[in-house]
Amino acid sequence: MATVTGTSSAIVAGLTAAALATVGFLGHRAAANVPAELHRPSAGDAPAALKAPRDKDHPTALPGRSGEGTRVVYSLDDDRVWLVGGDGGVRRTFRVSPGTVDPAPGAYRVTSRSKRVTGSDGVPVEHVVRFASVDGTTIGFSAAVDGSPPVLDPKKRTGGVRQSRADGAAMWGFATIGRKIVVIP
Repeated sequence: MATVTGTSSAIVAGLTAAALATVGFLGHRAAANVPAELHRPSAGDAPAALKAPRDKDHPTALPGRSGEGTRVVYSLDDDRVWLVGGDGGVRRTFRVSPGTVDPAPGAYRVTSRSKRVTGSDGVPVEHVVRFASVDGTTIGFSAAVDGSPPVLDPKKRTGGVRQSRADGAAMWGFATIGRKIVVIP
């Protein structure tokens, strides 16, 4: 009788170990294959998680530690965007007016775009380029069709980062699906 119980315990222990190993393996594979559009930034992804150095003599110069390659760089502190080509050259830079919700510093990808919609503040907007979500609030660049800046209500969660219509058109042409967006402090 002792042999049967000992054998049963060994079988159960072996099956449990195999199940845990399988779950661990599948979890690792799933984590390694998360699509870019579902990726959340981490400290390792953020080329500029620390305050990126600024050129005090040239405040519109691209900050250091803002990533590499073709990308959009968005500075939370400066309310400024840079469209950067593959050679590291700035194609365009401009000021923006953020909503009430900011994304965390880090690297993102453009996940969706809309030619024209109504913004979360009720204003018709165009050239919408979305790249993040914070607690259910979508973050993206857009331009008000009437050219107006956002009217911020601190009680309302808005993620629209407004730009001029001309800058919005430039962003629309540059920031296609999958384009890297680097958010810096």
